[in-house]
Amino acid sequence: MSNFQHFSVNQLIQLSATDPDLQIADIRDAASFESAHINGSVNLNNDNLASFIADADMDKPVVVVCYHGISSQGAAQYLVEQGFDNVYSLDGGYQAWRESEA
Repeated sequence: MSNFQHFSVNQLIQLSATDPDLQIADIRDAASFESAHINGSVNLNNDNLASFIADADMDKPVVVVCYHGISSQGAAQYLVEQGFDNVYSLDGGYQAWRESEA
């Protein structure tokens, strides 16, 4: 069984510019997601996890984003265990991405 990979903010920026099939799963709470999130991301939570897994293309890359890059690692590993092939955890999380945009 494979594991998720770590992804830097720069790698996310580069891949999102070149791969229209990139899936971004933001696991922060709904209020934080509504306040601000990475363009094209989906707020993934316990309520929509099953439908996300059912609807997602498991062959396309998915980047998991949390607040600081810690919780996303567990979520990324879970997606690998569900059959996703290319799963990444964003190092530094949304905070690092936001700082790169400033």
